[in-house]
Amino acid sequence: MSSSPARVSVARLRPDWLTDPKVWRTEVLAGLVVALALIPEAISFSIIAGVDPAIGLFASFTMAVTIAIVGGRRAMISAATGAVALVIAPLNREYGFGYLIAAVILAGVIQVVLGALGVAKLMRFIPRSVMVGFVNSLAVLVFITQVSELRNVPWAVYPLFAVGLLLLVFFPKVTGVIPAPLVAIAALTAVTVAAGIAVPTVGDKGALPSSLPVPGLPDVPFTGDTLTTIAPYAFAMALVGLMESLMTARLVDDITDTRSDKTRESIGQGIANIVTGLFGGMGGCAMIGQTMINVKVSGARTRLSTFLAGAFLMVLCIVFGPVVSDIPMAALVAVMVMVCFATFDWHSIAPGTLRRMPLGEIAVMVITVVCVVATHNLAVGVVAGSVTAMVIFARRVAHHAEVTAVTDPDGTSVVYQVSGALFFASANELVGRFAYATDPDRVVIDLSAAHIWDASSVAVLDTIETKYAQRGKTVEITGLNDPSAALHGRLSGELTGS
Repeated sequence: MSSSPARVSVARLRPDWLTDPKVWRTEVLAGLVVALALIPEAISFSIIAGVDPAIGLFASFTMAVTIAIVGGRRAMISAATGAVALVIAPLNREYGFGYLIAAVILAGVIQVVLGALGVAKLMRFIPRSVMVGFVNSLAVLVFITQVSELRNVPWAVYPLFAVGLLLLVFFPKVTGVIPAPLVAIAALTAVTVAAGIAVPTVGDKGALPSSLPVPGLPDVPFTGDTLTTIAPYAFAMALVGLMESLMTARLVDDITDTRSDKTRESIGQGIANIVTGLFGGMGGCAMIGQTMINVKVSGARTRLSTFLAGAFLMVLCIVFGPVVSDIPMAALVAVMVMVCFATFDWHSIAPGTLRRMPLGEIAVMVITVVCVVATHNLAVGVVAGSVTAMVIFARRVAHHAEVTAVTDPDGTSVVYQVSGALFFASANELVGRFAYATDPDRVVIDLSAAHIWDASSVAVLDTIETKYAQRGKTVEITGLNDPSAALHGRLSGELTGS
């Protein structure tokens, strides 16, 4: 007896974790590991923003739970981040916490608008070399922040850190049922508590919240002056958050061999920040480190892990606060260091790869990494790398425009064959490729092997025709493909005043 079509369709709509116990276990354990890793990170970012540690923890909770529902990339973790903290810290210092919350809400609104306008489509203009630089710089940046946790600490931190690394490397070879990061955190916590070893712990980072956040509006005057004050910070936060989130989503797409809805993710980030602001959080975006723990280390693939990361975060803080406070930082540092090594694209710097890679591609990757590490701002590196890549591409393509001249045997006409892409960088060189004084009275410019891309090219062709006309010679342009003909017909003769 076959199943009815309705039952089959309902079964397909059910998420994997409802029907597969193995997937459910993976997602739950991954969410728990991420929640543990989020606590010290959220507290650290709160300190950067100049707010109480609970504000960062609330933001991580509401961001993760909300984006799990409205986001476009499954298994990606969004929470309070250092990039957002750096943007809004000056606003908090100068105007106060109420203005910070108002900026977070406005940033969310801006992200929703940008997402609806299709800002996610701009991702296709980010080349692979920038993406590789983004990944590598992020791994370097996270590693640098973890190294600071190993400075000026008791000697016992170092053997604990080493043991944590060994567990993370070798425990997966024994079994994959329980995530190695969870084992390392639990084992090192048990050892330090049982032996009474005095080392830095999560509790040393700041007090954990004892209750859930309460919704409310920011305590600011709702005036035009307030809007003009927070708008620049909100816009900067919106752009940084979207860029980091979309880049992280693209990275997860590559790792999982699946596609995500970038437009939905952009709008979802905005909704998550609006919710976070209304609950008194400092805002955030996608977190590459915790996402890698969730996806690459723990093997999570569904929204359940993201939702549980936020839910477990609050449960751990409110219910198990004293236990969580005893977790040694050495354990979490070991987890993050392993994430750095797993995230870094080692193949990109292999000697064989560098020998085969075009010099321009290497330069773009290096510029992206240097800018990110120097500024601690991923957006700066991505913009710098993308602009560099565009300049290199423009220079490369500009040299592909070629001009060859063939004069008729009777000397009455000459045909110039132009090939390649004609745009502002390549077309400007065309003017000097024609022999205006010595050419016959009839000149044919054959563009059958070329394509006109912009107004600059049309203006250059007009200039060439004008130079010939001044000498009493006629010019005929032939071979235009349909798009080029349409652009030329629309703009020719209209780009200069009479």
